[in-house]
Amino acid sequence: MNAMRGHIESYLVSPKAKTKMLHTLSFLENFGVELESSVELFVPNPLFRMTLHLIRGHLEAKTVTPTSLIGASQVPYATANRRLKEMVSSGLIEQRPRTQSGKSFSLHPSERLLEQWMQFSGRVERLAEAEFGGRERASDTKDYYYGGSYLSAQSIPPLKVLPEPLKVSGGIRVLVHGDPTFMVMDNLKRQFEQVIGAEIHQRAFSIDRLREEAIRNAERKISRYDIIALDLPWVGGYAESGMLMPLDEAMDVARIDPADFHTAGWQAVHWGGRPYGVPGQTTPELLFYRKDLFAEAGLEPPATTDMLLEAAKTLHDPARNRYGIAWNAARGTALGHTVLMAMADFGEPVLDLPAIAGGFKMDDLANRDYRPTIDTEAGLKAAEYLLEMFKYSPPDILSMSWYERIRPYAAGSISMAYGYTLLAPYFELDDSSPAYGQTGYLPHPAGSSAGPIAPVGGYVMGIPANLPPERVKAAVEALLVFTSPEAQKLYVQNGSRTNPRYSVGADPEVRRTSPIFEAVDGMSWRDELQFWPRPPVPEICDIIQICGEEFHDMLRGITSPREALKTAQARADALIKPD
Repeated sequence: MNAMRGHIESYLVSPKAKTKMLHTLSFLENFGVELESSVELFVPNPLFRMTLHLIRGHLEAKTVTPTSLIGASQVPYATANRRLKEMVSSGLIEQRPRTQSGKSFSLHPSERLLEQWMQFSGRVERLAEAEFGGRERASDTKDYYYGGSYLSAQSIPPLKVLPEPLKVSGGIRVLVHGDPTFMVMDNLKRQFEQVIGAEIHQRAFSIDRLREEAIRNAERKISRYDIIALDLPWVGGYAESGMLMPLDEAMDVARIDPADFHTAGWQAVHWGGRPYGVPGQTTPELLFYRKDLFAEAGLEPPATTDMLLEAAKTLHDPARNRYGIAWNAARGTALGHTVLMAMADFGEPVLDLPAIAGGFKMDDLANRDYRPTIDTEAGLKAAEYLLEMFKYSPPDILSMSWYERIRPYAAGSISMAYGYTLLAPYFELDDSSPAYGQTGYLPHPAGSSAGPIAPVGGYVMGIPANLPPERVKAAVEALLVFTSPEAQKLYVQNGSRTNPRYSVGADPEVRRTSPIFEAVDGMSWRDELQFWPRPPVPEICDIIQICGEEFHDMLRGITSPREALKTAQARADALIKPD
């Protein structure tokens, strides 16, 4: 995790992370200086210079005051002050109070000014390319936002500051998972603080510790957090335990534009017909595979589990320190997730859910009318599949979990790996990785006639039920900012590979960032994104733990597949008492 944090942070401060929009600003600033100094009669254009200063301050999350804006104009105070008032009265500048007295303001570009600037900067780029031969810009400025990309109707503009700063004692307090997407959010904290007008205090934990902290927080009389993140399968347990405030109780749900979220991701935040949070990241587990190695071996991308096993066998070469495939096989939570997803590959969920077109019915889970279905034919096929994969896995596979399975893939010693899209920065942001630019993205190969699926993972952001009423409004506004299309696009441009919204996946700048987004959008439209492999019932964490323990013993050779299935079934049955 520390290595990943260091990689992301270095990426954020490197030239690659400089936005193309700032690149345009720098060009125009330098061009203005050259122009004004080349001919004696040329004088500074105050509106132009003030606009440049205002846009730069917005993008770099720096406070712009009337004094600093007047100073940037390079004209006499009285002239600059008149131009400032003109920009305010014409709706190009928005003023936000900095103090309770309302006598001091910070200045921000209005939505109208941002739109005009984006169109202008796009024209500048096209004109320069047309006049000077369209020479390629340096590779370290590619694939980040530049004004021209915003000309598309599908483009999402930069984050806009709230009209009024959030008034909340001590700032906004957030509990999150310590993954790359939330790390990006933390690294952009200064910019988000400018947007909401309040400090942000973020605590990050590993998956198991995150759940433990949320449970402790629910036991407190008053929540320590305004917003908490939770893994998708925990929604039912959190709702049943009264840990989360129903979203429709805290806000007008229409404000988040539910139709913009991937269908599976939005459905997964519901319990008993009510939403309990907003998808903060939707990250399906996919099969990552080395396109170059497959091409050299004459292999087709695996569409079935049999094809995957054949490819893993062909590419498995321990003598050359190369192994066929890596996956979550560490005892407990990690392997438990793999078991549930392997069962789904063979067409069955871990509970007796009613089958419907395109998957399984999840609407009635709150009625608690379900039973575990582990010791089944699909369960046996899944167990045998894991044993076969085990043959073509690295020697330390039984200790591999979320990050451990991706690191060796990024290093080049693994030919395939099951992994969530949020882990793709390990090789997509490192041009020294053998997998850089050579990775293909597929849904889980199918073990049944039902076809391939991509089990949906990710995190929901919700409001604790024990949050004091006077903090709820501010928490809602912050939640809307953190999960907005503008914020999601910003996460992507700074290294995230998760996205819960259709609009963000359709953004041309986002699509240029990584092939993952187009691939996942395609899976969503084909109805391959599914959250039924990990149904969000209150008992799901214990069921996952049980499977992770019993199947680990099976992989170690202590028990047979049928013994593992039988024991796991009995333990899971004991969790759910019949009515």
